[in-house]
Amino acid sequence: MAQATTQTVSISIPERSAFSWKNLWIALAIITVFEIAVNVYERTFAISKGLDYFTPQYQTYWMSILYTELILEPTALIALCSWLWVTRDRAMENLAPAEELRRYWNLGLFVVVYTVLLYWGASYYTEQDGTWHQTVIRDTDFTPSHIIEFYQSYPIYIIAGVGSMVYAMTRLPQYARAFSVPYAVLVGSPLMIFPNVGLNEFGHTRWFMEELFVAPLHWGFVMFGWGALAILGVWLQACPRVLELIKQVYYGKPATPPAVVLNEPEKVTKMELCEI
Repeated sequence: MAQATTQTVSISIPERSAFSWKNLWIALAIITVFEIAVNVYERTFAISKGLDYFTPQYQTYWMSILYTELILEPTALIALCSWLWVTRDRAMENLAPAEELRRYWNLGLFVVVYTVLLYWGASYYTEQDGTWHQTVIRDTDFTPSHIIEFYQSYPIYIIAGVGSMVYAMTRLPQYARAFSVPYAVLVGSPLMIFPNVGLNEFGHTRWFMEELFVAPLHWGFVMFGWGALAILGVWLQACPRVLELIKQVYYGKPATPPAVVLNEPEKVTKMELCEI
């Protein structure tokens, strides 16, 4: 009679420091200090130096910021995506469960930073812009409010969103060879607010209208902004795999191997995996 054998796989439990909130708090602190500084600058120079595009002061205090943004932001996006690609995991089929779980944690922090930046751009500065243009008659498309809203805050959250998606595609088997529609909407829909700026500026140049968000010219901002709700779909895709890994790492239960996840990622999106 053949003797049955059982193979026991030992999985090392990661240190608590692997799931630290420290990097998130540092990132949020930097964002908060930066946005407060931007607000102070706006409130100091928007009225005193930002009402007449044709003055030398306007060129010094506002257009110089725009030119800097147009150089730094594309450079930052290319540098971030290039670094994530060059340092990608080339052997994800051998990814250890604890390391995969840690990467999901990092992805979650990345997405939180993205959503905070998205709030600053698509909510705070956008509402502020409406107030500004209900008060001040524009003599240029590059108003102080637009230089901060359109050409600073929008590109910054786009960089974070695209960066988070590239991180997922280069570090996690679930996203490496499959296209996540919710993630694409989460990043792509708010991203499309930026091209919509062109339509907005065309409309305001051609027609004089009250700065109301219900104006048809502004519908694109609202529609693309609501696309951020796709974050719920992203979590619904990721949570079953995360819970599966938690049960494997901390309770020794079997889980789908990374090599299978690479080729059949739909197997780790089933709600049955969420059962305790």
